[in-house]
Amino acid sequence: MHHYHGTPITPRAQLVRMAGRMFCVSYAAPQDLATCLRIGQSVMLDNGGFSVFTRGAVLDIPGFYAWIEPHLAHPHWAVVPDKIGGTVEEQRAMVATWPHRKEYGAPVWHLGLPLEYLFDLCNDWPRVCIGSSGEFWQVGSAAWCGRMDETFNALVRQFGRVPWLHGLRMLGQSAGPWPLASADSTNVGRNFKDGNVCAECMAQSIDSINPPTLWTERPIQEGLC
Repeated sequence: MHHYHGTPITPRAQLVRMAGRMFCVSYAAPQDLATCLRIGQSVMLDNGGFSVFTRGAVLDIPGFYAWIEPHLAHPHWAVVPDKIGGTVEEQRAMVATWPHRKEYGAPVWHLGLPLEYLFDLCNDWPRVCIGSSGEFWQVGSAAWCGRMDETFNALVRQFGRVPWLHGLRMLGQSAGPWPLASADSTNVGRNFKDGNVCAECMAQSIDSINPPTLWTERPIQEGLC
């Protein structure tokens, strides 16, 4: 699993000690981008949709594309613009704005959207992000876990094996049971000081855990995680 640690991480000395890790830099908080590009194995360029949604703002799509343009090259990639809580039609319209090769981006499927839309994205894109919204907003809740089980059951039935999926805000699920190929969270940046440990020490602990490689179909049990 590829573990992307969200920024900002302060003070800067703590971030520099994390050299060799993977990082997520948001358009909404880009101040660590140059450092992450210099020291990181891979940088995920996030469109800032989560921050936009929680502030009740509107994503500046042209501004986001201008921001990623100088940095979009392997091994770095970006999250295609999406609308948390939007309809499938609204999501498709935003995905259609993507101006680069698909290998450099990953569209978002939210757990509240139809599975058929997820299948379409997995057929068209090499990597797809899973986002949490609506009744499945709270990562790790009983409803969220049940929907994740339902989703992975359906993916295996549809494709035989799970496509490359990135879990947005899901580094806490590194141990599985869902076989995510990559995930991100701001856990280190937000919490390392509370545990009286260095950011690198916390990242090392997180990065040492991986989910199972394959998915075995699970019965759907409402109310259980």
